[in-house]
Amino acid sequence: MMRLYTIGFTKKNACEFFGLIKKNNIEILLDIRLNNKSQLAGFTKGTDIAYFLAEICGCKYKHCLEFAPTKDILEGYKKGNISWDEYVEQYTALIFKRGDYKNFKDKYSDYKNVCLLCSEVTATYCHRRLAAEIIAKENTQIDIKHI
Repeated sequence: MMRLYTIGFTKKNACEFFGLIKKNNIEILLDIRLNNKSQLAGFTKGTDIAYFLAEICGCKYKHCLEFAPTKDILEGYKKGNISWDEYVEQYTALIFKRGDYKNFKDKYSDYKNVCLLCSEVTATYCHRRLAAEIIAKENTQIDIKHI
């Protein structure tokens, strides 16, 4: 059984964020943000987070653009040009087209606790929840937990 966690870093300080990673025994964190180098990302910038995860949590890091939305889809939603329902439809179609969800469990079979990272405070209106649900539906014996 694989547990697929999701986490957002917004409104979390480094202590809270890395504490949750450590407490839940996350073995690999998959960063599914389109841009992992933003100045707004603070301690979760690409090279920094890889270092902190390894040193603080003994956790691996991978930037996984295959589960990131396209710039058009993301900006369309953030600017209010498309609704959440339209975002879900477009993002889901994109993930189905890419197809990477199909072999997720095999690809990460060395890990029991995998985590998808994005920036949103909660998973409710975030693509990390959508990705996790698509992955779990296709791959048997994956349990989702939002932290």
